[in-house]
Amino acid sequence: MPSPGRSAGVNAAIGNSTRGLRALPSPSLLTIASDPVSGFRPSASCPPMVEMTRQPAFHASQSPAGTPGGAAVMEKAPERVRKPSPRYKVLLHNDPVNTMEYVVTTLRQVVPSLSEQDAIAVMLEAHNTGVGLVIVCDLEPAEFYSETLKAKGLTSTIEPEDG
Repeated sequence: MPSPGRSAGVNAAIGNSTRGLRALPSPSLLTIASDPVSGFRPSASCPPMVEMTRQPAFHASQSPAGTPGGAAVMEKAPERVRKPSPRYKVLLHNDPVNTMEYVVTTLRQVVPSLSEQDAIAVMLEAHNTGVGLVIVCDLEPAEFYSETLKAKGLTSTIEPEDG
C-alpha cells in the first residue's frame, strides 16, 4: 500500500536497494511521480528524481562498429587455470623378512583402494623385480602410505611420478 503523499512508483523505487543511483532519463517517468492525492507536481526547481537499479554482474559493450543496437558482447572475468598438483609413486621394496601373506594383508590395510588381486600383484612385482608400484597419488597421501607401511615393518619409498 503506498504511503500517503507518494505514488506507487515512488514507493517501489524507495523500497529497492540504494546501490547504483542514477537520474531518470525520460521526462515521461517524471509524470509518474505526480501524485493526484497530494497534488505534488515536479517543477524545474525540484532536484531530479532518481531511479535505483542494481548493477549487473557482467558488462555488455556496444557492437564492433560502435553503433548502439548491434550485438552485445558479454565480457567475463578471465578464469583462473589451476595447475595440477604433482603426483608421487609409492614404492614397495622387496625384503627377505616378511611373508608374502603379511605383505598382501598390510598393503590392503594401509591402502584401502587396493583390491586383493592388486595387492598380490604389487607384492609379486616387488618380489620378482625388487620394487613394486603401490599407488600414484598426491604428496600427502603418498607420505602417509609410505610411512604407515614402514611402521608395519615393510620397506617403502616415494618418488615423483615423472622422475
